[in-house]
Amino acid sequence: MCWCLPVIVGFLFVGLPYFVCFVAQWFCGWPDKPGYKKYIEALNPRRIYRLTFATLDLLKYFQYWKLHFQIKSWYRNEENSKHCKKGIVYGRRGNKLDLYYPPIQNTDELPPLVVFIYGGAWSTGHRSIYCLLARQMTEELDAAVVCPDYCTYPKGNVLMMIQDIADCLIWAQENGQKFSFDKDNIVLVGHSAGAHLGAMTALFLLDTREELVIESKKQQQILQSIRGVIGMSGVYSIMDHYEHEKKRGIEYVSCMSRAMNGEKNFPRYSPMHIVQHLSGDKLSKAPRFVLLHGNCDIVVPVESSTKFYKLFSSLSGNVSLHLLPTVNHTEMVTDLMLSTRRFYHPIFRCIEREFRKLLALSSVSFTRCIHHRQPVRLRVQHRKRPPPPEPQLPVMKSRLKKIS
Repeated sequence: MCWCLPVIVGFLFVGLPYFVCFVAQWFCGWPDKPGYKKYIEALNPRRIYRLTFATLDLLKYFQYWKLHFQIKSWYRNEENSKHCKKGIVYGRRGNKLDLYYPPIQNTDELPPLVVFIYGGAWSTGHRSIYCLLARQMTEELDAAVVCPDYCTYPKGNVLMMIQDIADCLIWAQENGQKFSFDKDNIVLVGHSAGAHLGAMTALFLLDTREELVIESKKQQQILQSIRGVIGMSGVYSIMDHYEHEKKRGIEYVSCMSRAMNGEKNFPRYSPMHIVQHLSGDKLSKAPRFVLLHGNCDIVVPVESSTKFYKLFSSLSGNVSLHLLPTVNHTEMVTDLMLSTRRFYHPIFRCIEREFRKLLALSSVSFTRCIHHRQPVRLRVQHRKRPPPPEPQLPVMKSRLKKIS
């Protein structure tokens, strides 16, 4: 029986990783770089080692099983239909969106609109998963919130995804009065790939791109309604992120390259690359960008946001950066779903502060933003919301830079 222990150890540390990684690459994609023998490269010990760690990292999602059932229960509960309108069809491809109403609606003044764009590596996601987040946003920001679906890969490429977000903004322009929100005060909020798509949509509109297949006059009208873009843990350089995927051994398992239609299109769909080539006149008309990133993010490294911030600010762009200690990639979005979660209050305080600034900086007269602060505090006291618990983490550090 002395041979049993080495066999078991060998299976756990060699056989099992090779088997899991082989299956992952079989279903998701083989190394196809010119000069590669795909099976030999797929079983390269260095690749297996890196891909195994990336695969094991996915096991942390099991901790959200309870939250998963809470989301499903809330979305299916018909009593919650008073808080939202589900399944509204929009856009050229017949996608659907959900609209969430603020808890206290002022009949005299229409609330601003938040368009939340979820992430999912450009290949997964559904609007129903973010129902609790959208509901919390309506309360914390006193705004209407729209959560649209978009055509993820392989149903669509990244250009089609950007078109879908633009179509959602057109829907908002055309239906603001019908659904009682202010179509001229819109803030895009995105997480991960959603932050990338939000930034790309704003920059495409700013550059009046023909690829959107929207009249230039209409594009300018939509752009004027966007007060800002809040990106959480976003990808702003596809080239840099591809290099990060290589370090993790997932560049062929990931759908990013395929969603971008190959490496040749990486610069075309990188916000950093687009910003570098914008004229000073166009840059001056860009909406304000707010970047949030957790220091413990290993899926999208914090350098993604810091590099974009440095570039955008050096070009006299209106941008701010907030780095949140001990927050990882998933917590940036899941912890906004329930007020009891660890980082709920630090992240929402940051978002709310910037959200008010975005509305205050509006070129349109928006007196609601100026006179709304005291009513917000009174309403919170009226609902007897318990004071936020002291988070067990260092004080959140923010780096702000505002350039006219």
